[in-house]
Amino acid sequence: MAKIEADFIKFLGTAGARFVMIKQLRASGGIWISAAGAKLLIDPGPGSIVRCAASRPKLDPSQLDAIILTHRHLDHSGDINVMIEAMTSGGFKKRGEVFCPKDAVIEDTVILKYAKDFPQKISYLKPKSNYRAGNFRFSTSMRHIHPAETYGLKFKIGDKKIALLTDTKYFKELARFYSNMDILIIAVVFFEPRQGIDHLSLSDVETIIRQTRPKKAILTHFGMTMLNANPYLQAKKLSEKLGIEVIAAYDGMALNF
Repeated sequence: MAKIEADFIKFLGTAGARFVMIKQLRASGGIWISAAGAKLLIDPGPGSIVRCAASRPKLDPSQLDAIILTHRHLDHSGDINVMIEAMTSGGFKKRGEVFCPKDAVIEDTVILKYAKDFPQKISYLKPKSNYRAGNFRFSTSMRHIHPAETYGLKFKIGDKKIALLTDTKYFKELARFYSNMDILIIAVVFFEPRQGIDHLSLSDVETIIRQTRPKKAILTHFGMTMLNANPYLQAKKLSEKLGIEVIAAYDGMALNF
């Protein structure tokens, strides 16, 4: 009888923004998803392939069915080329699909020219659209407010509704798309708001959780000020304040379904 693999999400890294990534105070490997018989990698930042090899049990990127970039910034895409090579066995097996905003390939490409023909397909993400990789289905949000073309994601694992709210400035329309989730994963870079920089702060996250009321919120993608403020402690305070389970992700954390 064939072995049935459990569905899971694994945080290969929880670094956010430049300096935590550069110093590798947290890893920047992205998020691995195994669900519906498919294996996907979201936002393979610098060190993603190293984090796959260091994972216990190891994650084999040659088995990936798809890679998703929410946007082209380096902390989300630094290992995109090596992961394309891994997914396609160095380009010798034309397989897998890359999903990314159009500007990640056309305007300021993060995928090297020679690697563009390795996957079976490169699909451009568009606002509020549906996609599939094998039996795994996901949808995109409206375009976020961020210097690069950026989209959040929604998907299901089993009967659990899950969303990834990636980098953005806060705006009211976020609440409508990200409401009614079982698990809401939120990128929170700043402990306190910073004018002129399009990232969420902890107070923005509190507002979003109040508005969307997920069953569980997971904080990740921490910048320096969030690390200094102790994400675990801040998540605990939010849980007590909001009456909703809020946890701070850590490198290597897995959610099993």
